[in-house]
Amino acid sequence: MSDRPEVPRAPSSLRMAASLVTLRERASGMEVLLLRRAVRAHDPSSDAYVFPGGVVDAADAADALGHAACHGLDDATASQRLCLPQRGLDYYVAAIRECFEETGVLFAEDLSGMPIDAPRLVAMRAQRDALHEGHIDLVSLCRSFGARLTLHRLHYLSHWVTPLGLPKRFDTRFFLAILPDGQQVEVDQIETAAHRWMRPDYALKHADQLRLLPPTRKLLQWLDDCGTTDAALAAARALTSVPRIQPRLAHGKRGRWPVTPDEPAWAELTLTDPHERGTGSYDIEPGRCVTLMPGVLRLTAPNPGMMTGPGTNTYLVGGGPDNAWAVIDPGPDDPAHVEAILRAAPGPIRQIFVTHTHRDHSPGARRLKASTGATTYGMRARHEEGQDATFIPDVSLTDGDAVTLPDGRRLRAIHTPGHAANHLCFGLDDVGVVFTGDHVMQGSTVVITPPDGHMATYLASLEKLAALAPEWLAPGHGFVMDRPAQRIARLIAHRLARESRTLEALAQIGPATLETLVPVVYADVPAARHAVARRSLLAHLEKLAEDGLAAVSSDARWRRAGTDAAS
Repeated sequence: MSDRPEVPRAPSSLRMAASLVTLRERASGMEVLLLRRAVRAHDPSSDAYVFPGGVVDAADAADALGHAACHGLDDATASQRLCLPQRGLDYYVAAIRECFEETGVLFAEDLSGMPIDAPRLVAMRAQRDALHEGHIDLVSLCRSFGARLTLHRLHYLSHWVTPLGLPKRFDTRFFLAILPDGQQVEVDQIETAAHRWMRPDYALKHADQLRLLPPTRKLLQWLDDCGTTDAALAAARALTSVPRIQPRLAHGKRGRWPVTPDEPAWAELTLTDPHERGTGSYDIEPGRCVTLMPGVLRLTAPNPGMMTGPGTNTYLVGGGPDNAWAVIDPGPDDPAHVEAILRAAPGPIRQIFVTHTHRDHSPGARRLKASTGATTYGMRARHEEGQDATFIPDVSLTDGDAVTLPDGRRLRAIHTPGHAANHLCFGLDDVGVVFTGDHVMQGSTVVITPPDGHMATYLASLEKLAALAPEWLAPGHGFVMDRPAQRIARLIAHRLARESRTLEALAQIGPATLETLVPVVYADVPAARHAVARRSLLAHLEKLAEDGLAAVSSDARWRRAGTDAAS
């Protein structure tokens, strides 16, 4: 970043910026160049490891550089790639200039198309201070040494905008390129204190120590998923659209932190902090009451775990002239949680709804009813294992039943068996939200445990929920979710993919017991979760048997249908 005049800023005061993700391939694998920023007062990214980059300067304007200094890309093509009306090429030039100023790596060639030779590169590097201070510009430097920028070597990769609420905001375009042959990094010791070549997985494992910012983390994760420089380059070339990502600031265990659209809290923040003032949270904290929308509150029970995630969600719905409320899923038999519900309710609790009778959802109804006299609604347990058999609702609900809430709105029961035979979702149609209990959870798939759970029924219930086209899903575990149709489609696709893997495993190693099949079918799941996975695998196998695709022998060994049981 230099002291030269910047490109005129947009009315939002965003600073236009460019950054260059530089890769090299070594015998140990792909490595990415990261620079440690110098420590500066009032700079939130001081001492953080970042990609080379900085603000687009007025001197980066492509029309000032001229075609003689730019090779392989024109402004019309660059602007189209960046979805700009014009001046897209400026970002490419700025990325190359910033990389050269900070690292000495220059994406250029001589006028005959050959790489810049070592003596010429040394001489050009000697001018870096003058370039940084604005005494010369990149075009003059290139002309003086008979060089032209190889803009075609840069591939547009990502577009990030600094969240609202920060004193300095940048609109940054990220590009990907491979380190030019024969060039070495020599940091400027002005803005950059040091550099390191790292494998993406190593950098991610040490993200906190390296003080990696969200864009850096996300791009490193993308690189790690690619695996090799060739794969990353091919993936970048194949990008047809690059979304604009503007994180939202929120609070949580790590303090004030940007939340990106792919993170669990994102959709809920659009409800709880619509004006992006940084007042929302990216953590679910048991015992803290959250207003999700007018007349809809959430309180999470202090029962986090492998099966419950951050804890079981209790929802309060109500208000109206009498300020009366209904509770959905009062949670486990925990006196402290029931007391927390009573404190969180803005007014008297008149109704208690239960999605199903697993022991982290319904047992709290007894204590809550005893304290409030509220009417209970739901379905009794249809099996004994893992169920709260003591929950007997005052009003038994069936599919489609609509109950008038204390505030006058209507809550509609949606029978969604599969996870549990007595499972209900509840639709609050006036705001387009469905309270999904365990039918759809955030961050994990639902465990299906026969005989109460049934895989084919569960898939049918997912289709049923999708057909209702809700706007929001409020799950029994996790944050509120948007785009229900897409999320449900992914759940169905995941289940069908697991079913396909089960069939493949039967073909490979069958006849086989459940214990033998689990580590094969769930090879992508940590071994600590295999005992839970075993339940869903049994449900998959039973569905395959119902479909005529699998069979089980008297000694509990499963095989593909049509194969010899003795083989």
